[in-house]
Amino acid sequence: MLRPALVLLLTLSAGAALAQSGPEPDVIKALKACSAIKADGERLACYDKAAQSVTKAQETGEVIIIDKQTARAARRQAFGLDLPTLSILDRGADKAETEALQAVVKAARTDAEGRLVVTLEDGAVWRQIDQEMLGKTPKPGMTVEIRKAAMGSYRMKIGSQAAIRVRRDNAAVER
Repeated sequence: MLRPALVLLLTLSAGAALAQSGPEPDVIKALKACSAIKADGERLACYDKAAQSVTKAQETGEVIIIDKQTARAARRQAFGLDLPTLSILDRGADKAETEALQAVVKAARTDAEGRLVVTLEDGAVWRQIDQEMLGKTPKPGMTVEIRKAAMGSYRMKIGSQAAIRVRRDNAAVER
């Protein structure tokens, strides 16, 4: 029984450490401090108490625990938005996950200025900000790759065409 409980505690502490921003929550500090106790019985009692504290903190919303898959999904959904507080989700992520996004086109149109507006299947809307002309307008179902570029901008590559400079439209999310 000790082994599954310890695995659960370590999972909870790793998840909580990932989900926190700023200073480490006291419940996580207390959990980590248990490992310094040499006597088995005292250490187990410490872990039991700390696990109860972590559970209570999670239930009250004091600590939010997320797994890597949930962080990846949130990072993908927020890709291109200027949300520096979500950088916490980048912990433990591969650089490729934070630098580029592959997605599928739901719809594409040109705006009043003749620039491309692309809506992805997840509802994210990207607007062209340069003057480049594409040979073919993207069609629903086509795959695009969006990469971070210089000075906070992004480049969208549609099929084999040259990449265009784009920005995520924070105001528009189409579902």
